[in-house]
Amino acid sequence: MSAKHLTASRPEPAVGSEPRRRRVASGVLVGAAYVGLALLVMRHFLADPDGRVSAHLPVDHTWFEWLLSHGAYSLRHLENPLFSTRQNTPVGVNMMANTSVLGVTLPLAPVTMLLGPRIAYLVWMTGALAGTAMATYWVLHRHGRYSRPGALLAGAFAGFAPGVVHHANGQPNFVSNFALPFIVLAVVRLGATGRSVRDGIVLGLLVTYQLFINEELLLITAAAGAVIVVACAAHRPGEARLRARSFLTALAVTALTAGMLCAYPIWFQFHGPGTFRGMPTYHTWGEDLLTYLTMPRDTLGGDAEAETTQGLIEQNTWYGWPVVLLAVVAVVLLWRRSLRVRIAAVVAVVFAILSFGPALRIGGTVTDIPAPWAYIPDDLPVLGLLMPSRLTYAVTAAIALIIAAFWDAVASRRIDRRMTAAARALIAAALLPLLPTALPAVDDQRPPRFITSGAWRPYVPPGRTLIPVPLPSSYPGRDSLSWSAEALHEFPVPEGYFLGPDANGAGFAGPTTLSYTTRLVNDTLRTGTVPAVTDQTRAAVWADVTHWRGSVVVLRAAEGNEPLRALLEQVFGSAEQHLDVWVWDLRGRTGV
Repeated sequence: MSAKHLTASRPEPAVGSEPRRRRVASGVLVGAAYVGLALLVMRHFLADPDGRVSAHLPVDHTWFEWLLSHGAYSLRHLENPLFSTRQNTPVGVNMMANTSVLGVTLPLAPVTMLLGPRIAYLVWMTGALAGTAMATYWVLHRHGRYSRPGALLAGAFAGFAPGVVHHANGQPNFVSNFALPFIVLAVVRLGATGRSVRDGIVLGLLVTYQLFINEELLLITAAAGAVIVVACAAHRPGEARLRARSFLTALAVTALTAGMLCAYPIWFQFHGPGTFRGMPTYHTWGEDLLTYLTMPRDTLGGDAEAETTQGLIEQNTWYGWPVVLLAVVAVVLLWRRSLRVRIAAVVAVVFAILSFGPALRIGGTVTDIPAPWAYIPDDLPVLGLLMPSRLTYAVTAAIALIIAAFWDAVASRRIDRRMTAAARALIAAALLPLLPTALPAVDDQRPPRFITSGAWRPYVPPGRTLIPVPLPSSYPGRDSLSWSAEALHEFPVPEGYFLGPDANGAGFAGPTTLSYTTRLVNDTLRTGTVPAVTDQTRAAVWADVTHWRGSVVVLRAAEGNEPLRALLEQVFGSAEQHLDVWVWDLRGRTGV
């Protein structure tokens, strides 16, 4: 089967020539298929979304529930969504410098307010998976003129790629990629329609929206768009010269539109309160060369065994050797005949190399061979916040297009139907092992009835703080962070789980300095031993309470929390049990 044969595809009927009813019906069926696949991925959450949490990333799962409540709180109280004092009170959190995902949490605010953040999270994740796949399908079929089956496969790959499904374990911001195919389409069409101003405004609006979903993927998409433009110009210089003026005009309109809309949020992110520069840890997270050939965990063909040696951070490139082989064969056979495939291959290679981080990793071992990220400073604005491994999202998009092109290419009229069927069967066989399985979930205790019933309200007057113990944090305080989410932020909490500046101004997860109270509580949890509380200890805890303007301390009434109850009673006196919690009413107490 020659490359010439593969590229002589049967002509696809013009999309506009299909009856509208048929187009709509086909689109509905495709969308339903993607929704069904998304529900399969989220199957373990469907029966009890209020009582389940990600088994792989429970902390991030709870964080994004908290973000859904942030969107609902901001909308309900008409407060600035770029900043919040409902966590880490009284200092607050710069939400633009965090993964606030306002482009999703604000539209979903009615769902969050009506059904709660846990149900809203399930709706979000299901919609993000299916929506990304549908957007990719729509762009490739409607605008790329690929066949419906080819675009269907490509959309499924883009929406349910190994890296995307891996992030679906608790990070929906890396699953919500439904705007990206339209951004790439807008870049490719920029200035080509004869309406440069309109093209520029459309792209500027898309860029603005994506800024409020995931800046990291916006940056990666912008870089991929630049590679596409340069590659197109290099392959067709004459056409590029003719189009240069209208392209640059449209690009200027894009910059003006996005600049006006994004200037303040970006300024706030880098110069507002709670900002930080760079994430030195992220900078080292590069891809492992062998993970490209490894089957991902949450698929038919994968298991967790490979995680013991490689891919310890994220599984962004766990395509498995069948898909890598399929992509290489497709590029070789279509290289001379398909400009789109050539450009997709260039994008894949460029971003695969960039994703290696500061040093090449092979089979879980970090070598002494420097990679491109070794020459980028940790504190460089914007790029210092980027994780190199995630650059491979551009590789995933390139492979999706190659799949659609290869599927259509094997339909050449010069090829026997049996050979066509065999070739397409091989394509399907290569993709089948990547069919996602249900994500692992574990039972999660609901917030106490004291919180969900609103019984906390008399204890927290306006301007005061509810202090849950353990204090909200990553692992020890994940449960209490969920109380804030469930209550839709109606009470502020101290400390928390967020990104903020450390003592040197670099990015850090959590408050700059852990409070004395948190260290005391964490030591008690770790050792199971109740320390003797001295006057000095008591004074230090009361200083924290005063700083937080705490009006009540709340501890879940559970047998495992008896050491913490004994500790707190040495500081605040005897506890009062209210429903399923112990409370210490601090209103009117000295120092508060």
